Amino acid sequence: MAYQPSTFNAYLNENRDRFLAEFAEFIGQPSVAADGRGMLEMADLVARRFRELGAEVTLSDTNGGPPVVYAEIGPAGAERTLMIYNHYDVQPEDPLDLWETPPFEMVIKDGKIFGRGTSDDKGELLSRIQAVEAWLKTQGELPVRIKWVVEGEEEISSVNLHDWSARHADMLGADGLLWEGAGYDEAGRPNFGLGCKGIAFFELRCQGPSHDLHSSFAPFVTNPAWRLVWALSTLKDQDETITIDGYLDHVAPLTADEWAAIDALPMEFEAMRERWGISGWLTGADDFHARRRYISEPTITISGIHAGYTGEGSKTVLPAEAMVKLDFRLVPDLTPELAQDLLRQHLDRRGFTDISITLLGGEAPAKSPLGSLVERAAVAASQDAWQKTPVMFPWFAGSGPMHSLSTRLGIPGIFAGATWHPNARAHSPNENIYVEDYFRSMQFMGAFLDRFASLPAEVIDSA
Repeated sequence: MAYQPSTFNAYLNENRDRFLAEFAEFIGQPSVAADGRGMLEMADLVARRFRELGAEVTLSDTNGGPPVVYAEIGPAGAERTLMIYNHYDVQPEDPLDLWETPPFEMVIKDGKIFGRGTSDDKGELLSRIQAVEAWLKTQGELPVRIKWVVEGEEEISSVNLHDWSARHADMLGADGLLWEGAGYDEAGRPNFGLGCKGIAFFELRCQGPSHDLHSSFAPFVTNPAWRLVWALSTLKDQDETITIDGYLDHVAPLTADEWAAIDALPMEFEAMRERWGISGWLTGADDFHARRRYISEPTITISGIHAGYTGEGSKTVLPAEAMVKLDFRLVPDLTPELAQDLLRQHLDRRGFTDISITLLGGEAPAKSPLGSLVERAAVAASQDAWQKTPVMFPWFAGSGPMHSLSTRLGIPGIFAGATWHPNARAHSPNENIYVEDYFRSMQFMGAFLDRFASLPAEVIDSA
């Protein structure tokens, strides 16, 4: 039977209140990977919702971390298999005083749903589950076999997913991978992506005296804060070029087609500057070069730094220890392990052997080939559901564990969805999505299942 979007959408409308009530339950369950709050309870809640669909569900071990909720549904003999990735963990709610609504309570106002995890990633996760329910209730049997991987450590760099996917590679075969979500830009254009940068997150520490000293001892006692500042100043120059020895030699050159794809990306630069309260780009770059740098370049970011006294007023101390947290965004052919090795060697050559380096988490970059079935299905579904052709990023500048389930397993993947809007404030207080985007995500999912099942496996050259 051909897909009937009218009956599918009617079911969404009829069950609108119930679907939102379920979303309130998901938001109301804390699941903070950073400190472990509510993780098992959230995994059980996700597993229960899959079982309500009739899926085969396993809570799969991850070497002591929160379990991967693995679910399979759809005919075992289906011609095609779709893998879907989502995550059920969220960022900590700090700082609490900046939230205008309780972080773990659904509040709807001005057409938006507020709460931690609304956009990242419980909204996309649950709306996809509800869309599968709508398909089963209105269209009959699913046209594909779905393998759903829902992890609980994405917000802490998916520390166990790489090993988990390696141990379960035999069961993870699929014709395409639908990644955790996507959204649209300031002009309302859907933004989809065929991959993402990798990431390596480091903590650097320098130890000085056994305890804070009176700052009068500064002439002859090592100050670890200065040691750390001097070390950091060797990692980048004032033109924002990474200066770690040999680091940029490992960056794979882009092809002419990749540069053309980057240059063709429409971005609302003026609206972005206005929203962020800035007047221009780093180093005075124009919009053309800012876009190129954003998509193509590796980064080193000081995410947080601490030493000595940072409270109100003065306290004259020579700190005993200094610490900085750094995130490295990685492009092909950089990896977390390579970044750590080059950073260690670079610091050692300059005499900073007293600075320790701890890799807190990391993921390799991922990208998928142009023209895959999953990409064409997502483009067609966007046109079917929303009458819009998405802007296709060759890869997003953000990061995620896509490499483990896509690049390494040879499965083309795509970021596609509806719940990320320009002011969704993921990872920040007052995280939100629009109510209508929540249901637009379901509409897209219905159209996507139809297109993924029915499009030809390869592009047919009519010439």
